[in-house]
Amino acid sequence: MLSIINSMALHGLDGYQVSVQVDVSSGLPSFEIVGLPDISVKESKERVKTAIKNSGVEFFSRRVIVNLAPANTKKEGPVFDLPIAVGILISMEAVNKQKAERRLENTAVIGELSLRRGSL
Repeated sequence: MLSIINSMALHGLDGYQVSVQVDVSSGLPSFEIVGLPDISVKESKERVKTAIKNSGVEFFSRRVIVNLAPANTKKEGPVFDLPIAVGILISMEAVNKQKAERRLENTAVIGELSLRRGSL
């Protein structure tokens, strides 16, 4: 199931919108982030998986693809941890998709995650 979360990134002092598109499906377990992420964004895979698991949600072995659009600009830092986690939870149907997307429709989600229980 596909979910799309609005986020923001910085290019110098200017902000621009980033669409965090998350698809969770059955298949061989994998977790890929595409869309020109730097090393710290790629490391968010482990932070997100651990934070979701420690929050009490079962993170089954699934195929997870995260696209950070636009793909022509480099994405830096841990600010995409939270929108990726929210997108995964919506795609896994751990939260109600219609309610979540309606509430997040005009919202930009930005933030990094802690690995502690109750931090998500």
